[in-house]
Amino acid sequence: MTPAGNGASPTIYDVAKAAGVAPSTVSRAFSRPGRVNAETAERIRQVASELGYRTNPLARGLPTGRTSLLGIVVADVTNPFFFEIIRGAEATARDAGYTLLMVDAHESDEAERQALDRTLPLVEGMILATSRLSDSSIRVAAKQRPTVVMNRLMTDVPSVLTDNAQGMRSAVEHLAGLGHTSLAYLAGPEASWADGMRWRAFREATRESDLQARRLGPYAPTLAGGLSAAKTLVKHSATAAVAYNDLIAIGAMRGMGRLGVEVPRDMSIVGFDNIFGSDFCSPPLTTVAAPLRHFGSFAVQRLLAQLRTTPAQAAGATLLPAKLVERGSTGRRRA
Repeated sequence: MTPAGNGASPTIYDVAKAAGVAPSTVSRAFSRPGRVNAETAERIRQVASELGYRTNPLARGLPTGRTSLLGIVVADVTNPFFFEIIRGAEATARDAGYTLLMVDAHESDEAERQALDRTLPLVEGMILATSRLSDSSIRVAAKQRPTVVMNRLMTDVPSVLTDNAQGMRSAVEHLAGLGHTSLAYLAGPEASWADGMRWRAFREATRESDLQARRLGPYAPTLAGGLSAAKTLVKHSATAAVAYNDLIAIGAMRGMGRLGVEVPRDMSIVGFDNIFGSDFCSPPLTTVAAPLRHFGSFAVQRLLAQLRTTPAQAAGATLLPAKLVERGSTGRRRA
């Protein structure tokens, strides 16, 4: 028995014709076998096997929303910050029987919005990692599919975030203990919720320690952004800086080296996130470490919890610890 046509893959209509049943019966035999006579269902499966017909699990699942797919939108897939997050999320999704679909938003709220429009119908749930969308746009997405946000706190959408306040406090206290009295914060993207929280924590911590504080930026969260920050930083009186993320910090160290400013002799630098490679640069970067693999894993766990219960019951925040990792980019203030 061979399918009709010119060698194309057999269709549901080929199976129906060969089995002597309606196409709708073939569809039910695969999607809802309990609603088809057992003998008929077995004959359909036998014919499908002989014809080489294969069902499409995605197409079969779209009407019910059960596709065994989860989505994660990242701001920039080339940023090492996301490497371990994606690994942790993918491993947890796989263990639960799901496949993780990853989308790169290229640090663009418009690209992120378009990506959501295209992928939400395909997935059972969505993770927004460091989203640049507004709260209202995220709520619209969350009404369509279970959603978890990362590095952001929302009262009505489940979230997973690191303890930015404690991490920033430990960074400022570390620099104050080294004798630095004038500090700068190298800001990240204006649309970043985490950037706003880190700047607020920076202001509070420096105020409590009676330190001078200034905000420079915003800068792109990249090495190039850090190079731009270095040109501005050297014009100010600050002797130490905390950057929005490790890439800005590493870029700033490179930029200051080109300008003849030595780290940490002339300027101390602290990053955020402890990304892969933060200990490879010269000098190795002092940074506030986040448990990135656990970050991704917890996000998937929160998403799976929503799939098992109501969104209201699954709401709330998971706060992961942050700690300072001291390396060679910070030193005592020169007299």
